[in-house]
Amino acid sequence: MKSDQRPGLRAYDDSVRLAFPELVSQLREILGVRLVAYIGGVKSARSVSSWAEGTGSPGEVDQERLRHAFHVAGLLREKYDAATVQSWFKGMNPALNDDAPAHVLREVDPMKGARDLIAAAKAFAYIG
Repeated sequence: MKSDQRPGLRAYDDSVRLAFPELVSQLREILGVRLVAYIGGVKSARSVSSWAEGTGSPGEVDQERLRHAFHVAGLLREKYDAATVQSWFKGMNPALNDDAPAHVLREVDPMKGARDLIAAAKAFAYIG
């Protein structure tokens, strides 16, 4: 069944509605534990596991970053496999001044970083 929704709308809805442990669990499946840990501001895979199990959680800003990462990852998964999405998050991106999207998410103000990342992801996935 083909959806007439705008590209990325489902990813956005899920990024807002999912309980945080479920969001982390799904994000970990797409990006891998190391990348989720990096975006979430921790070094330990154990921290990511505790977030996914609901026995711990990062600070509010890092939760926001991870929700934005989930939105972008979900948008890209509409077109690409998980390996391509991981590569996109790790690679130098010309739409982001050659910064890696994961780095932008971790280091830039979450709202500005998210806006730039969503625009770059839509351009990659739907414009070419």
